Amino acid sequence: MTIKAEIVVIGAGVVGASVAYHLTERGARDVLMLERGQRQGLGSTGAATGGVRSQFETDINIKMSLYSLGFFRDWEFDCEYEPAGYLFFATTDEQLEYLERNVEKQISLGVRDVEIVDTSAIKRLVPILNCNDILGGSFGRHDGFINPLAVMRGFTDGALRRGARLELGTEALRITADGGRVTAVETDRGRIDCENVVICTGARAAELASGAGVELPVEPQRRQIVWARSGEPLPVGLPMVIDIGTGFHFRPAREFTGAAEGSRDFSANDILFACPDPNEAPSVSTKFDESFCENVYERARHRSPFLFGCSIIREKCRAGLYENSPDHHAILGASGVDGLYLANGFSGHGVMHSPATGRALSEIILDDGASFLDVSCLGLDRFTTGKLLHETAFI
Repeated sequence: MTIKAEIVVIGAGVVGASVAYHLTERGARDVLMLERGQRQGLGSTGAATGGVRSQFETDINIKMSLYSLGFFRDWEFDCEYEPAGYLFFATTDEQLEYLERNVEKQISLGVRDVEIVDTSAIKRLVPILNCNDILGGSFGRHDGFINPLAVMRGFTDGALRRGARLELGTEALRITADGGRVTAVETDRGRIDCENVVICTGARAAELASGAGVELPVEPQRRQIVWARSGEPLPVGLPMVIDIGTGFHFRPAREFTGAAEGSRDFSANDILFACPDPNEAPSVSTKFDESFCENVYERARHRSPFLFGCSIIREKCRAGLYENSPDHHAILGASGVDGLYLANGFSGHGVMHSPATGRALSEIILDDGASFLDVSCLGLDRFTTGKLLHETAFI
């Protein structure tokens, strides 16, 4: 077991791998990633659906997305970026006005090819949709899908090529500090002396942070996905489709297999659909609840007879964990303990914002501040100063 490292990144999912990648890109060489699983991708990264979008409400989420989508598009590593688009639709005047305000802001911040669309355009984009009660929506052509495991593997390979190390099957038990400064990470395989630690452990981050005296307001919450198959192929180029009022959404299904390869496997007839459950209590359960299928199908009954007629592929239905912060925005940067840094609370946006997150953390650690993008509004201190952010489109 490695007994010393300059920087220890706890958690080697897509966020932790991105932090290591960007640190080594900047010249840091003594970087050690710890992963409690026997292989990467067994946590939230492997359960993610791989959606990416710039259609957000807050400036910081839009800017994080702009950087990250550009990264995915231009990266030398193939992460299977597919700009199929995101469609948000509205069924009330208030919802449509909300989308109109968002699009105006997105365009002002540099988002390209996002627009307000009317009902007839929505019907052309998604011919399987019941549009009788839809007033309009917003559509972003550069939003779409990526392969989360391919992204994770690309970050990991890049970090390892530049000298980082990865220890699998190693669980961080506690972070020790002396005089308000990080000194070591205690693991189930021994102690690692270090100068800096980055917590990237997703939904379980709060417990690890608390051992170092940091109160991290992140709660785990189960999110479930129904995998279904239609009797005929889906419409070509089907985007992600989201009801802004209920959060019900669906998209073509992609099964990402092989954390080492990040390979594609999908059928032209397969589709995913889901809806946030407002009654889902915080927990670390990843057991799929069969009754969830009934709830989602009730949404599908009205919204799309095509969806309602699809057959559930129960062995492919799954549940994963969101790591929710109180305002559903990431918590990035310093923790109040010298040498201890946070990359947590993504609330479902960890994969899509992983490039921006990794670069921000690398600059904060090495330069004492992120210069490519001001992420200070995502600091932990906002929960004590009351400067919380607000994002309605939380799915």
